[in-house]
Amino acid sequence: MDFTFTEEQQAAVEAAGAVFGGVAPDGVPSPALTPGAVADDFDRALWAKLADADLLSLLLDSAYGGAGLDAIALCLVLRESAKVLARVPLLESTAAAVVVQEYGGAEAKAELLARAGRGEVVLTVAASGRTGHEPAERAVTARRDGDVWVLDGVQTAVAWAHGADFVVVPAHTDHGRTVLALVPRGHEGTVLGEQISTTGERLGELRLESARIPARQVIDAEGAWERLRELLTTGTCALALGLGERVLAMTSAYTGKREQFGFPVATFQAVAVQAADRYIDLRAMEATLWQAAWRISTVAAGSGAVDSGAGGALPVAGDVAVAKIWASEGVRRVVQTAQHLHGGFGADTDCSLHRYHAWAKHLELSLGPAAAHEETLGDLLATHPLG
Repeated sequence: MDFTFTEEQQAAVEAAGAVFGGVAPDGVPSPALTPGAVADDFDRALWAKLADADLLSLLLDSAYGGAGLDAIALCLVLRESAKVLARVPLLESTAAAVVVQEYGGAEAKAELLARAGRGEVVLTVAASGRTGHEPAERAVTARRDGDVWVLDGVQTAVAWAHGADFVVVPAHTDHGRTVLALVPRGHEGTVLGEQISTTGERLGELRLESARIPARQVIDAEGAWERLRELLTTGTCALALGLGERVLAMTSAYTGKREQFGFPVATFQAVAVQAADRYIDLRAMEATLWQAAWRISTVAAGSGAVDSGAGGALPVAGDVAVAKIWASEGVRRVVQTAQHLHGGFGADTDCSLHRYHAWAKHLELSLGPAAAHEETLGDLLATHPLG
């Protein structure tokens, strides 16, 4: 395997650095001081800048105005976005657009993809199920009724739901298949309630009560939901890595100037050892992230097959599970150590660290905590014994 980034991927990082360089993590009220949501909508001004820099269309084909890059490029950009706590649905909208491109019908592609790449249409995904601790596709039922699909159920904690134009909703049929419905915001038969994340952002509780979705807006191809879930999970690992790297840098800067007994606390062995342990966590998070991103980038769209040279002892889901285990555990340890080494200053709302801590907790649990992915990995090992 070769984890060397291509010129195109490196160019995406440079473009992301230029866009995110002016973003302030303190641009909205502190979630610790705000009883409700920190803002009604995501950062539309930043979204427009991402569109102008062609970062919303990275993974789209040239036919839709995209660059035709892969999940590795997306993860590189997400890594940069997390360093400044960028309040945009970059992961959700891009991942949903990719699945529409790979599995959707001609009408859905024509209606959504080019506009999504220009930032005119925003997509998000209902990926938490009823409670966040169950398969999302089991939370909603779907049945075919002529040229429409009828959806019933509840999806909770839908990221950016109040600002997105479409929510991609996984739902299960009586035959045990999973379909993906592109549900417009405010569609008849849907009710969107408000929930608040630990980050202070608005989430949505989406209730579907006999919501009738035209068949052209439903993806019923085999493997579409698995592909979307793997993209979302790997992207979440990229966000956790970028956040963790920024937090460790903040901790290094603080302990390098904070003095005790006439010396910077960074020179004390106990402090240095804890920081070194967290650096090791980040390197493990990085290695497992790129392994997962590389594997999902080589999956042939719609077939589940893996291109030559990309095979592994386990299916792609195994690498994704390992990456999420490290991301969940690693980012938690990084922010906890950072709080400890910052002392009381780390909890001060004048310091950005408390915001990173809140976002880290959200990322740790998003799409399942480490324990859930350990179960997935165990199931894969049981069915694919290593020999």
